[in-house]
Amino acid sequence: MSAPSRFDRGHTDDLMTFLAASPTPYHAVANAAARLEKAGFRQVAETDAWDTPAGTGTGGRYVLRGGAIIAWYVPEGAEPHTPFRIIGAHTDSPNLRIKPRPDSGAHGWRQAAVEVYGGPLMNSWLDRDLGIAGRLTLRDGSTVLVDVDRPLLRVPQLAIHLDRTVSTDGLKLDKQRHLQPVWGLGEDVREGDLIAFLEEEAGLDAGSVAGWDLMTYPVEPPAYLGRDRELLAGPRMDNLLSVHAGTAALIAAATSGAPLPHIPVLAAFDHEETGSQSDTGADGPLLGTVLERSVFARGGTFEDRARAFAGTVCLSSDTGHAVHPNYAERHDPTHHPRVNGGPLLKVNVNNRYATDGSGQAVFAAACERAGVPYQTFVSHNSMPCGTTIGPITAARHGITTVDIGVAILSMHSVRELCGADDPFLLANALAAFLEG
Repeated sequence: MSAPSRFDRGHTDDLMTFLAASPTPYHAVANAAARLEKAGFRQVAETDAWDTPAGTGTGGRYVLRGGAIIAWYVPEGAEPHTPFRIIGAHTDSPNLRIKPRPDSGAHGWRQAAVEVYGGPLMNSWLDRDLGIAGRLTLRDGSTVLVDVDRPLLRVPQLAIHLDRTVSTDGLKLDKQRHLQPVWGLGEDVREGDLIAFLEEEAGLDAGSVAGWDLMTYPVEPPAYLGRDRELLAGPRMDNLLSVHAGTAALIAAATSGAPLPHIPVLAAFDHEETGSQSDTGADGPLLGTVLERSVFARGGTFEDRARAFAGTVCLSSDTGHAVHPNYAERHDPTHHPRVNGGPLLKVNVNNRYATDGSGQAVFAAACERAGVPYQTFVSHNSMPCGTTIGPITAARHGITTVDIGVAILSMHSVRELCGADDPFLLANALAAFLEG
């Protein structure tokens, strides 16, 4: 029997706020943490002992590390061997990131030196008004978030008069030469100018910054579009859409008042777009360490840990491809996911996705309980699909993992497109999964 919908279009409105406030992974996890704190969750430090009342009791907790967050809720009556129900997602998106020596320029233009992160649709970054945001590390080792949320930089495209074949032969961009944004005028390039500017923006003393993790982003806000506002356009939906839905679902499960047979978890990792191999990526030890410490803090043994992991299921939630009306031949002819058709179940027999038949049954049951339709995605045989944190999570931790997501167009563009209903349909399915 299906449950009444918990989330509606108001969830999508809130997603727009979350996207606009989260220009970087560091901002995304800070915003997720603030929402969890409001719902009664409390941060625990990885350097503290967890075999204390702060770690052994019931309730919600979370760990922050860089651009990653792991949050979990221990319900009343949970045993050390109680399995976990995990929503996995990632916080990073392809973009242009500031280099260690950022000040450059030529011919009277002041420019910022950038490096391409992940696999962006590079043409989508041209002629966009860009801000700059990220993390500044101070000389004492502390960090400060900075966000210049106004038009500051721009990657100007070459005029058609100087590239007469661009419309017939296609746009060709060299990552090193053609993507360096301008941010002002000046004949002399002075080393330290950009960081000095950001110190001032962040209210810091001059010379106080020792390191940085900075990235550019489009300042145009998310927006509904379409005749009936049935579509949503915005940045970083791959994959902050899932981070936002997972946060909402975890809070819903923790505050539902219903008995929970599992321990619900949100695991939002960084660096998925570059392979997940970092201390904050899905291929690192962060998730496994947090889950194990949770078991042991509640008096569990290695046997309890093994039992808990054996009964654990993870939904790896990431965006997927909706059928493109102008390129339908690029999709599998029998699988044409549509926007506003409900979340995707992503399947690949070569383990680019982790879904198998038993995992499909778990997800189908959650969707049925939530009253949410779902669709199946499989790639065209001649066009192998990308991958996700799903196979990495399954292999690293030995837990059942299912790949799901929301169908979008323009994946890895500076501005992506989804259906306005799909974010809240996903959140309803995730909440049912955590509570089931």
